[in-house]
Amino acid sequence: MEVKKRSTPILPWMRSPVDVNQFEACALNLVPCLDPRLTVLIIDFFQVRLEVALDKMGFSSLFPVQVAVWQETIGPGAFERDLCINSPTGSGKTLAYALPIVQKLSTRSVKCLRALVVLPTRDLALQEGLTCWFLVRLVQVKEVFAAIAPAVGLSVGLAVGQSSIADEISELIKRPKLEAGICYDPEDVTCELQSSVDILVATPGRLMDHINSTKGFTLEHLCYLVVDETDRLLREAYQSWLPTVLQLTQSNEESLFPLANSFLSSTFGSLKTIRRCGVERGFKGKPHPRLVKMVLSATLTQDPSKLAQLNLHHPLLMTTGKRRYQLPEKLESYKLICESNLRPLYLVALLQELGEEKCIVFTSSTESTHRLCTLLNLFGDLGIKIKEYSGLQRQSRRSKTLKSFREGKVQVLVSSDAMTRGMDVQGVRNVINYDIPAYIKTYIHRAGRTARAGQAGRCFTLLHKYEVKRFKKMLQKADNESVPHYSVPSSSIESLRAAYNSALKLKVFIVYNVSSALGKLKETVESEASRKRKFGSKFSKLSRTKPTDRREG
Repeated sequence: MEVKKRSTPILPWMRSPVDVNQFEACALNLVPCLDPRLTVLIIDFFQVRLEVALDKMGFSSLFPVQVAVWQETIGPGAFERDLCINSPTGSGKTLAYALPIVQKLSTRSVKCLRALVVLPTRDLALQEGLTCWFLVRLVQVKEVFAAIAPAVGLSVGLAVGQSSIADEISELIKRPKLEAGICYDPEDVTCELQSSVDILVATPGRLMDHINSTKGFTLEHLCYLVVDETDRLLREAYQSWLPTVLQLTQSNEESLFPLANSFLSSTFGSLKTIRRCGVERGFKGKPHPRLVKMVLSATLTQDPSKLAQLNLHHPLLMTTGKRRYQLPEKLESYKLICESNLRPLYLVALLQELGEEKCIVFTSSTESTHRLCTLLNLFGDLGIKIKEYSGLQRQSRRSKTLKSFREGKVQVLVSSDAMTRGMDVQGVRNVINYDIPAYIKTYIHRAGRTARAGQAGRCFTLLHKYEVKRFKKMLQKADNESVPHYSVPSSSIESLRAAYNSALKLKVFIVYNVSSALGKLKETVESEASRKRKFGSKFSKLSRTKPTDRREG
């Protein structure tokens, strides 16, 4: 008897999402209510980034997802609802939330922390081999804010644990100037500490460090919370960061006379933001002014228990089409059927056909990445530069490799899923799945490294015959019913056989010699340890011998 798989119930507000594909790209000079100080900077920022792209196109308009979010925040929507944005990678989600937040905060008169963007932690990155991804993604988000925020007098900070907490505190907290020779009450000095930033990009771990130990750091005035890569962050229970943030922004009424408290606080103490409990329909029992939340992912979860953690206010789901899983619009997907045990040859033949086009090859693990990259570099002169990018390498080496890849000095990057999320590398024309991804989410994030920001791109998946059915079933979840077959000439495979066999022999030789050397090293270490144990035993016996006994002997 066939057992039916139990389905997760869909929340009512997720059943009628706003389709961002219904929105057209909008020229910047036609965007309603856009601060003119931001227009020129946005054009300059994207022009610099897109000059690296293949067609060197300019940028003068907002993408559909950015237009849709703008209308729900600055336009008629006016941030009345929390937004859940499910859109493919490379569709422009970062600017979609950065622009309205900067616009809203542009009228602020007092500097304090009002917007917080949270991304996955370094710990999670280390667990999944994503250390370098973690760093680059955070810096990318900060760069987007930093490119437009100064135009309206806002400043942006970064709290990610890369530098010491003391250095971060000096960047985030402004201390009062103290005159020499005068004694100050420490409590008075603490009261005068102020935030140096209006917007903070942070990870949960370092955010909690500042909440718990940094004097002057407060979320009391927070207006906007952005949870980027939501499906990952909702899996993290790191020091209960989400409940803590929500608790710190709840109602803080302490008496029947909040206005009096506000007057006294503003007159005799530091700045206060009074959040009162609403009594109107839909706002009853909720703090006002409320904390506006924006949650984003290319594969947003539909699990009610996970979404409940966010305590969303009349949430609005924005997605691309009716399907939960969406591939980039200009992505071309292909499958390449390989003969048994000859998958590396098909990969080399494909890379030779692609020439010097920038390409990322994905494997299923860091170990597979290392083995495959080693094998590829043992082939003869392929005319292309191939480098490894995995968690087995030091961070400095990965950063150097990524820099060379960005600059075009390296044409092919062999990686595990360390680059499947968030990282934006301009000009990646092709993605190759050397190992078939286990889940549709992984396929989407891998494929999302190409066909970004309206550019065209291709995704090739190498398959054995027995994998074709599973691959087809997986892509059906993304509304991709048929994937064209891509073939490489059999003559190319045959011409590579000799080089492949030589590479395999050389690889076996290297592995054998390394294993032999490691075996000898192990024997040496063990013999040295044995000698030390014997020497230590003799020494302990001598130390236990009485002085009189030694004289008698």
